[in-house]
Amino acid sequence: MRTAIRPEPPRQPDVEELLRLSDEFTRALYPAESCHLLDVAELERPGVTVFVGRDDDGTALGMAALVAKGDGSAELKRMFVRSEARGRGVASALLGAVEDAAAGADVSTLQLETGPLQPAAIALYESRGYAPIPAFGEYVGDPNSVCYEKSLAAR
Repeated sequence: MRTAIRPEPPRQPDVEELLRLSDEFTRALYPAESCHLLDVAELERPGVTVFVGRDDDGTALGMAALVAKGDGSAELKRMFVRSEARGRGVASALLGAVEDAAAGADVSTLQLETGPLQPAAIALYESRGYAPIPAFGEYVGDPNSVCYEKSLAAR
């Protein structure tokens, strides 16, 4: 089964369900102060694009958001794939769509934050050329934040 990735509005029931599942997943791993999650209203702000991966039946399998910083860089936020869809390439497809959109919007650097208890996410990011960087922005001082960066200039 293939996965179609498209920008979509975050305020729709199945995307909000992905957000809820993502919140539960993150909060089960980390203390509240280490859960840097954007809510639906924040995902609707200008400069934010939400990508949703759907199967052939239209089921929302996963999502990711691209948050433009306005300085030629952007941040990947809210990357999440339903547990039953993991291992099917959904996260990789979402990441590719975000990178393509960022490069198309003249973003030269894409940054992200994940946690040390998410080895599958870390493995994906490192396999796609993301390099560890010091914590940035709201993640500075958070021992549960692991930050990465990738240059998109060479794409």
